[in-house]
Amino acid sequence: MKDVTGVNGVALAVFIFFFLAVTVMGFLASRWRRAENENSLDEWGLGGRSFGTWVTWFLLGGDLYTAYTFVAVPAAIYAAGAAGFFAVPYTILVYPLIFTFLPRLWSVSHKHGYVTTSDFVRGRFGSKGLSLAVAVTGILATMPYIALQLVGIQAVLDVMGVGGGENTHWFIKDLPLLIAFGVLAAYTYSSGLRAPALIAFVKDTLIYIVIAVAIIYIPIKLGGFDEIFAKAGEAYAQTNPATGKPRGTLVPGEAGQWTYATLALGSALALFMYPHSITATLSSRSREVIRRNTTILPLYSLMLGLLALLGFMAIAAGIQVKNGQLAIPQLFETMFPDWFAGVAFAAIGIGALVPAAIMSIAAANLFTRNIYKDFIKPNATPAQETKVSKLVSLLVKVGALAFVLTMDKTVAINFQLLGGIWILQTFPALVGGLFTRWFHRWALLAGWAVGMVYGTAAAYGVASPTQKHFGGSSAEIPGIGEIGYIGLTAFVLNVVVTVVLTFVLKALKAPDGIDETSPSDYTADAGDAPSRKAAAKVGANVH
Repeated sequence: MKDVTGVNGVALAVFIFFFLAVTVMGFLASRWRRAENENSLDEWGLGGRSFGTWVTWFLLGGDLYTAYTFVAVPAAIYAAGAAGFFAVPYTILVYPLIFTFLPRLWSVSHKHGYVTTSDFVRGRFGSKGLSLAVAVTGILATMPYIALQLVGIQAVLDVMGVGGGENTHWFIKDLPLLIAFGVLAAYTYSSGLRAPALIAFVKDTLIYIVIAVAIIYIPIKLGGFDEIFAKAGEAYAQTNPATGKPRGTLVPGEAGQWTYATLALGSALALFMYPHSITATLSSRSREVIRRNTTILPLYSLMLGLLALLGFMAIAAGIQVKNGQLAIPQLFETMFPDWFAGVAFAAIGIGALVPAAIMSIAAANLFTRNIYKDFIKPNATPAQETKVSKLVSLLVKVGALAFVLTMDKTVAINFQLLGGIWILQTFPALVGGLFTRWFHRWALLAGWAVGMVYGTAAAYGVASPTQKHFGGSSAEIPGIGEIGYIGLTAFVLNVVVTVVLTFVLKALKAPDGIDETSPSDYTADAGDAPSRKAAAKVGANVH
């Protein structure tokens, strides 16, 4: 095995080549499918709602399978074993689920010009308060997710030896990350959603190439999968001095099955509650595009299963890192020729840039439509909305960058899992609202509040060997006694409170909000919705 100290010049050169290529693509994207009117959130924040099946597939894949996929999933396997595989079944569970509700959300959003989930919740339940709760939750849950993408870039830079050692001045050490952040911010501001949509083609192609090579080349060098699993089993059997227990298992034990199952189910329910998932969905041009995508997106789950195996390979290759998130970049550095290590690092780096761009746009759209316009400037013009959204997208990325530069990198995954607990609490309002108007708006708000408070408090009480608080996302399920995913427990409490209070409020004849949607809106296709020109005229008349 080769020396992995110092700067890997060849890998760095390849990485810079691909980074410059996608940077140019990001800025040129503003000319791709040039908008009739660029000063609208439909154009900047949703790409003109014009993407077809393959663009949407690459965009959603680039959105959902991120630097988290490349870095954190195999890192979880590396650290604890098979428990880290929860990401594979949850991405399988999610597609039948979204097939039932995403086409309905696309239809009603296209019909009414909704840009965010909060737009729909406000229109469906006539409640700005509930809409605000959904918007704030979305922004809070997205921030650590963006930070995790930047952690992925930083992991690659660290392994390539860029920025110096731990004793280097912080500005010099973090300068490469600051440059990457600056470029990301600039082309996102300039091109909006078109930039990550175009770059996603490069990102996904690189990832598929790297995975295909890694799953064949690395096992050959390590003596085959039998040898890999044998070495991993031996490593997991060793006692972890911090906990006094075995490091992990190749197969989850009975005690961990509730944790595994509830985390997989809860994560599946939460995935398409995230604002960036919905932003990518609403950018497509027809209802049928969404339906087709739910049938072909599982191809990414196959890739994810293969990717997770890299955690076992890192153990078998003798990779030793204090921060598990460096394990896979270090594996690539050690096992691959320098030039192909550069390709792999570029895949991770671009795999961070694409979702970070979409996430910042999605969070900015939530702020603009559901905080700025609803509560600060109700008469904002489309041009003002777009300007505010562009500025907020920059602020969101700055916040994520501050998180990465000031916090311990090893806690990034736990804060992202906390975001998952939060975003799951918007499920009753969004998905419930797509199928029924029975829930009362005040009951939904109360259920959301209970879920948020319980989920946050329970997560705060979870300790780990390295953290006193927020050390994980699993705790004892009240009344059952098993250890399970906090987000799912909070969700169940949320639903119970919502249902009980709905009965009470309806019995008291509490006032319902005005529903601006109609049953036919939920099955409308592109031809049934107003054209963009007509929508623009309506917007101009309103403002």
